[in-house]
Parts: sequence; structure tokens; C-alpha cells
Amino acid sequence: MTAVRVGAVEYLNARPLVHGLGAAGLFSVRFDVPSRCADLLAAHAIDVGLIPVAEYRADDYVIVPDVCIGSSGPVASVAVFSQKPIESVRSIALDTSSRTSAALVRVLCAERWGIAPLPTMLQGADAALLIGDPALETDPGQYGVLKIDLGAEWRALTGLPFVWALWAGRESVMSADVCRALQAARDRGREAIAMIAEDYACGDSSRARRAVEYLRTNIGYDLDAAHIAGLERFLSSAAAAGAIPRAGGLRLARPAATAPVGG
Repeated sequence: MTAVRVGAVEYLNARPLVHGLGAAGLFSVRFDVPSRCADLLAAHAIDVGLIPVAEYRADDYVIVPDVCIGSSGPVASVAVFSQKPIESVRSIALDTSSRTSAALVRVLCAERWGIAPLPTMLQGADAALLIGDPALETDPGQYGVLKIDLGAEWRALTGLPFVWALWAGRESVMSADVCRALQAARDRGREAIAMIAEDYACGDSSRARRAVEYLRTNIGYDLDAAHIAGLERFLSSAAAAGAIPRAGGLRLARPAATAPVGG
């Protein structure tokens, strides 16, 4: 049987989902930035991708049930770093490696902060969006800037969790074996958080402690009813803001029979 081609990301928050995934023999795994995973999935270069939720298209993909990268409050690893109070910002340099985070900035500008900045990658921007490990590791005090946590801002706006990424693929690939294996990898990864943090920290004990706290406190991996509600709210708001195309509702995989893989 041809291995299922999986696209994932190397950020710390994704590591529990892919811990030991390649060893199962069912998958071949490659790592890219989130936006690249989405592009590869759209191009049929991978079969299943850990994609930013802004890239989900109901006409093309189904979602692996019960699994996501989410947050129920402060996320720590997705933030706007600003030289001034966010309400005074007029330009934000966007990190283009995740379109979900950029779309969320658009939503928060319209619905939370009441500003209409012109996104730019120029050095003269008032603020900058960082995601993933760079956002997690950046100390705002070192640069004399404010850190506006987008997970916390979303929770304050909606009262809902936020879903940052999920496993998605075409329905023909999402067999029962594929879905169960990805769910089981998530469960194994949660049990191995201390080991994952130590590997990430490369011998730095304080960094390892911060990584454990981040993975256990800031990040969640269950796509439950509350997270689905948050996801639907975001997709609707992002479409209304013109940040993503308007798409249909969510489709969860319903794997009942063996499906072809690797094609």
C-alpha cells in the first residue's frame, strides 16, 4: 500500500500531532510553513495537510474529526507586536506564513479594535504580526513594544475558542484507518509533551519548562463543539471582512469503508 502523503508544520504547537507519525508506516511526512501545506494540498502534492483554517474549502476537503490546533484563551504564539496602543495603529506588517492569522487580524481590526490599518511589509509599520515559535520566543520588553495576543483578543470578542489549524484532505483519502491513526497520534503526542518540550529546548531547562506550560495551558487539540462554533464564527467573519472566500459549512470525514491512499 502506498503511504499517505502528509504535510505538517514544525512549529512547537504542531509537534504533539505528528509525534511518531512517520513510524507507523501508514504515512510519509514532510514539513513546511502552514501556507505551504495548504498550497501543496490544493496542488494534490500531499494527501492530507495540517492546514490553516482559512484555507479550508468545504467543496474540496473534509476534516479529520476531533483533532485540531486550538486555544481557549491566550495562545502566546500568535500576536501583534506594536509600538503603540492597538487602537492607534495604522499599519501592520503581516507574517504571510499563515493566512489564518492574517485573516484574524482583519477580523479583529474590524470587530474588536475599530481600526482600518493598511497591511504592509515595510519597516515603517506601526505593528507586526508574528506567528509560531518566533512569536512565542520574542520578549516584547526587550524591544519596548506591546504584545497583543490574538487568542485572547478573539476570546474577548466572541467568548469562543479559536481553531488555528486542522487536518484536512479529500474525501477519497479519509479512510477509517487514516482518521484513527491521526487521532491516535494526537493522543500519543499529548502523553509525550515533556519529551517533545525537552527536544525543542535543546538542553535549555527553562525553555523546556516554558514549552511544557505552553503546550499544556495555551494549546488544545480537541475539535469539540465549542471549537467548532468558534471555527464557524471565524470563517463567517473572515468572509464578511473580505479576508477569505465565502465557503460552505464544515464537513467532517465519515470514514466507513477502506479508501484509496497515496493518489
